[in-house]
Amino acid sequence: MRRFLLLLAALPTLAWADYSMIGAGIRTRPEYDGSSDRTVDVIPVLRYYGKPWFARTTQGMLEGGARWTLRRNLDAGVLAAYEQGPRDRDPGASIGFYVEGDRDIGRVPLNGLVRVRQHVDTDRGLEVDTRATVGIYGSHGILAGVFAQATWATQKKFREYYGVDDSGLLFTSLGLLGSYELTHRWMLVASLEHRRLSDDAARSPIVEKRSGIYASTGLGYRF
Repeated sequence: MRRFLLLLAALPTLAWADYSMIGAGIRTRPEYDGSSDRTVDVIPVLRYYGKPWFARTTQGMLEGGARWTLRRNLDAGVLAAYEQGPRDRDPGASIGFYVEGDRDIGRVPLNGLVRVRQHVDTDRGLEVDTRATVGIYGSHGILAGVFAQATWATQKKFREYYGVDDSGLLFTSLGLLGSYELTHRWMLVASLEHRRLSDDAARSPIVEKRSGIYASTGLGYRF
C-alpha cells in the first residue's frame, strides 16, 4: 500500500497508512499568481482511493478519475480537475492523465508525480506538472514534509492568463506541509508554500508581484 507523505492540495495531510479522509479548511493566497492583493478561500480536504476510482486534493489541486497499478509503487490514471480562471475569474475544468510513484530511501518516504492536463476550454491551453514530496519527520502524532513543483504551459495558457506570447516554464514552488493527530479519527493539517512565476510570465503587464505565499490550515476526518 502507499507509504509516502501526501500533499493535500492547498491543504495537505500526511500519512503513511492507507485510509480515506474528508474535511475542510481555509487558505490565504494571492488573488491570482502575480497579484499583490490577497484573498481567503474555504477549501476541501479530500482523499479517496478505490479500485479504480479516486478523488483527492492531495497533489496540489482538486481532481478525480480512475487509476491503475502499473507495477508495485507505480500508478497511472486519467483525471478531471478543477481549474481557476484568468485573474481568478470564470473557473473551469481540465482533463488529462498522470503517472505517480512512491519509494523509500532508507526510512525516508518519497513521492513523485508527473501530470498532464488540458483545459476543456482549449483556448486556455495545456499544462504539465512535475512534483516531488519528501518526508522529513514522523513521530509523536506529527508528520512533516517538504515539496517542490515545477509547472510548464503552452502558449495558449500564457496568452489567456497573462497576455504574453510565450510558452515553457510557468512557475516553480517550494513548501512545507504537516499534520498533527488530534485523535484516531481527527487530524489537524497545514501547509506553507512559496510560488514564483517564471521570467516569461513575470513580463506580463498584469503581474504586480512575481512571488506569492499560499498558507492553509484545516481539519480532516479519517475513515
